[in-house]
Amino acid sequence: MARLAQTPGLTDVQRSILETVREFADKEIIPHAQRLEHADEYPTDILDGMREMGLFGLTIAEEHGGLGESLLTYALVVEELSRGWMSISGIVNTHFIVAYLISQHGSAEQQARLLPRMATGEVRGAFSMSEPECGSDVAAIRSRAVRDGDNYVLNGQKMWLTNGAYSSVVATLVRTDTGADSVYGNMSTFLLEKEPGFGETAPGLTIPGKIDKMGYKGVETTEMVLDGVTVPATTVLGGPDKVGRGFYQMMDGIEVGRVNVAARACGISIRAFELAVAYAQQRKTFGQPLAKHQAIAFKLAEMGTKIEAAHALMVNAARLKDAGQRNDVEAGMAKLLASEYCAEVVQEAFRIHGGYGYSKEYEIERLMREAPFLLIGEGTSEIQKTIISRGLLKEYKL
Repeated sequence: MARLAQTPGLTDVQRSILETVREFADKEIIPHAQRLEHADEYPTDILDGMREMGLFGLTIAEEHGGLGESLLTYALVVEELSRGWMSISGIVNTHFIVAYLISQHGSAEQQARLLPRMATGEVRGAFSMSEPECGSDVAAIRSRAVRDGDNYVLNGQKMWLTNGAYSSVVATLVRTDTGADSVYGNMSTFLLEKEPGFGETAPGLTIPGKIDKMGYKGVETTEMVLDGVTVPATTVLGGPDKVGRGFYQMMDGIEVGRVNVAARACGISIRAFELAVAYAQQRKTFGQPLAKHQAIAFKLAEMGTKIEAAHALMVNAARLKDAGQRNDVEAGMAKLLASEYCAEVVQEAFRIHGGYGYSKEYEIERLMREAPFLLIGEGTSEIQKTIISRGLLKEYKL
């Protein structure tokens, strides 16, 4: 076991899960990631293996067929998967967030109907807040749900859905005019069920196609068009009496998502370090391995230190959430530091590879295209700084 990014205090079960996932990443993900990523091919065989391991039900309670593991276990699993290929972690990330939302905020009927099938991976989840003209500014959401008897009719356009096509249930935040004083009290989350695939996957619900991206390939990112989608009031997350609670439910899920992004960043950083430290010992210049040159050795030292710091913050944020405490500031700190450090560590690994790092034959080229996504996913670094500063100013208010 490598020295970096170790987590003290894990149970025997947690260690066993992580060893199994690491072995799976080494044998089933890393050898195929380059080919799949360059072809932008959906990793069906890898996902079948993950279903057999029960990873889709990792955090779902045992009573609903899951493993009932903690957010910390989930984050450490995501770290291992991202070390193999970030796109794999993306497929399970939004699924985990939706499962978490249903577990924490869903009605008994929603939990009983959806969670057992989500635990097996038969039903996979997608998470939808963003719109073409709305990213971090959630208050600018325009998509609406209008009450029509016992139903709601949804219209609008959503953007940046990971798992948009292959998912069967999409947790979707839209405006509902409840008469609340705050715009945030006039938002609701709907669990929109659909068939997997592209095109009209439910009456009025269309997944137009895959968005072509710089990196983060293999997993599909899509739009979602809502044109008169009519659903019963029971599809509101938590049931009809939870109309107007959508923003607060989604923010709870986003805290989980930010821990996930920090874990992804740690995983990519670890892989970049592994590639760099191996190459630096094999490649010789001026009669000795690169690692013998102080300039390169110092780079490796800084990379390792950044990985340790990011991992520690990520673990702390996960443990706070598991303890039932607020972790908005800590999750923001973890996401901010881990994503920024990830970009720096990957770039240093790229520099160590020299000209070979620019070749598509080398894995570091892929990591160079994947790392920037983490700077914006689940809120930009600037948004994290806003969250962190607001939280700190509340704590240290004069």
